[in-house]
Amino acid sequence: MSADASAEEKTVTVLLYSDDRQVRESLKLALGRRVAADLPEVVIIETATHAAVDSAMRQGGVDLVILDGEAAPAGGMGISKQFKEEIADCPPILLLVIRKDDAWLSAWSLADAVERYPIDPVTFPDTAARLLRKRLQVAGA
Repeated sequence: MSADASAEEKTVTVLLYSDDRQVRESLKLALGRRVAADLPEVVIIETATHAAVDSAMRQGGVDLVILDGEAAPAGGMGISKQFKEEIADCPPILLLVIRKDDAWLSAWSLADAVERYPIDPVTFPDTAARLLRKRLQVAGA
């Protein structure tokens, strides 16, 4: 297999966490199969509970984590802080919030980026692409 062929088959893994199935569906729709033309195809791991997102993270291989800050009972902000403090080489975290006033909490959470609900079909994939590019650059260095 040529190097070009293996590069084309490469994927990026995005871990989605929300207890709301509709939120997960809207996130998947916004990401699409490819977040940007210069990035590999996206493989999405969906999780709806704290235990599931924690297990998926500990298995490794995740390139981007998207956490719903409004999820219950375990919110994405607390999970973000936990991952950033406990996981060496934690992948970038994109946090979703509803209120503009939650900006200070998102800073506390150590998230790499924040997007607001409702999901903007332009800014959301752009933010995800920026975080993935940074992750792939670091991994390839």
